[in-house]
Amino acid sequence: MKTVITATEPNVKSLMDQRFGRCKYFCVLDDEKDEISFVKNGNENAIGGAGTQTAENIISLGVNRVISGDFGPKAKELLDKYNVQLIKITEEQKSIEEIISSMK
Repeated sequence: MKTVITATEPNVKSLMDQRFGRCKYFCVLDDEKDEISFVKNGNENAIGGAGTQTAENIISLGVNRVISGDFGPKAKELLDKYNVQLIKITEEQKSIEEIISSMK
């Protein structure tokens, strides 16, 4: 299973980014390979449609679950269509490391 956590910086000590479509980075957890990697979100500064474009990128990565602070309606609809589980965390000061630890 692959999980994405929206991140403010490309390391596990960083905070989760509350924004989905305009997050700075994705922390990609691959359970099968037992790997953690970070991917820059190219839609951070998009003029419009950032949520939908980001959702398309997530789907192309083969992700099964996304953890973020919020999801726009169009992004949510697209991710739901591809059976990507959405987990919303509203705590603003939650680190990537804390989220990963709580998943185990």
